[in-house]
Amino acid sequence: MAGRASPQARPRGRHALRSRALAEQLVRDAGIVPGPLVLDLGAGSGILTRALVDAGAHVRAVELDPAALRQLRTRFGDDPRVKVVEGDASALRLPDEPFAVVANLPFAAGTAILRRLLGDPRVPLTQLDAIVEWGLAAKRTAVWPSTLLSCTWGAWYELRLVRRVPRACFAPPPSVDAAVLRATRRPEPLVPPAEAAAYEAILRHAFDAQAPLDRILPRRLVQRTAREQGFDPRAAARDLDAPQWARLYAAVRSATPRPRAPAPRRRRGSRR
Repeated sequence: MAGRASPQARPRGRHALRSRALAEQLVRDAGIVPGPLVLDLGAGSGILTRALVDAGAHVRAVELDPAALRQLRTRFGDDPRVKVVEGDASALRLPDEPFAVVANLPFAAGTAILRRLLGDPRVPLTQLDAIVEWGLAAKRTAVWPSTLLSCTWGAWYELRLVRRVPRACFAPPPSVDAAVLRATRRPEPLVPPAEAAAYEAILRHAFDAQAPLDRILPRRLVQRTAREQGFDPRAAARDLDAPQWARLYAAVRSATPRPRAPAPRRRRGSRR
């Protein structure tokens, strides 16, 4: 959320940005240029929405809190560049056209919203700059250990921790600092989007097993890929980054027999 809301109305995990100058800096850092569609999720009273509009974006300001919605409609109701949308950012119908996200996400729903945006490569998200809890951003962008989500999202997006946002920048201040997490769509995905479900299934199997990779996946394939990609074949799932996982997945996938299409049934009485 950005902007002010009454303490009684503010949902759990909502912390508004105090500074208009900081909001403007975040929009500049995101590289927003005139024209594109940008979603401000948890828009509050519109401090980020205002900065996005001033940068020339067309904005969908999404908000669930009734008091904040009234503020948004009063402030932007006559502006054709802003569409105010009532909705839950973690369950919102996303645009069919390419879009970016610049938002101060509710801390309590940060992971759920990121799953919605980054988990499906068919979503036409081009870039995300989201304020989230520091621990969340650090975990998803860590070089080691990797996580199931960071390796999944990393197949489609480059993940980066852009900057720290101290707790003093918010009203009310949260108990922890925040960070700007950036996800930029890769020009070429590491895994074909059509194989997203199969890729995630192998990742989930490996992370759940908590055993050396050469014990849970075909040993020869693991050993060969380890030599090519520079990792220990007895490494655990968390020891590989997204590019290494994509290569290991490709090796396993290429060696897995594909099911054959059933032969057409012969019609009774037909002859060869």
